[in-house]
Amino acid sequence: MNMKATFSYLFVVCFAAFACNSGYTIKQNGYYKIELPAREYRVFDQPGYPYTFEYPVYGKVVQDTSFFEDKPENPYWVNIDFPQFNGKIYVSYKEVGKNDFNKLIDDAFNLTYKHSTKATEIRDSLMQTPNGVSGVFFKVGGNAATANQFFVTDSVNHFLRGALYFDATPNEDSLGIVNDFLQVDMKHLINSLVWKRASREKN
Repeated sequence: MNMKATFSYLFVVCFAAFACNSGYTIKQNGYYKIELPAREYRVFDQPGYPYTFEYPVYGKVVQDTSFFEDKPENPYWVNIDFPQFNGKIYVSYKEVGKNDFNKLIDDAFNLTYKHSTKATEIRDSLMQTPNGVSGVFFKVGGNAATANQFFVTDSVNHFLRGALYFDATPNEDSLGIVNDFLQVDMKHLINSLVWKRASREKN
């Protein structure tokens, strides 16, 4: 038996012996544990804004000054940032009187269903709150860029849309816990939302 054959034989024997006696198991894929904060809310009620709502104390409301490199059509667009989750709820506001109501509805559905190429399902549910707010909540399944969206309106003056996004590669498994957690906060925002008056743009 030559040297190459001898080495091959010994390697196979040693490998077989090791494999039989080894306690090695394949490591399963996993994700970091996410610490979820206790729920507590504060009121967003800024002078001049045509709406007020409650949002989590672990979020921060900032005015949105850009929309896909364009300026928002009015100053009432805000983002609710969640630094610990690396995500935010984009809140856009439009006046029904200055925009066609049916087009606002169509645009809201189109913006949600454009994610259908990545989504495994899209469920929409009607909402009606005691404050006279009605609309639709969208739950998007799969690895879509956003899993939770909604729009609410009084059909006469106000139209507000919200969408939750993360600054991360969409992954339903890794983001599922946070998406479900913040979905509760989004629905609390909707249920606490009150229209104040028809907006008047700031100078």
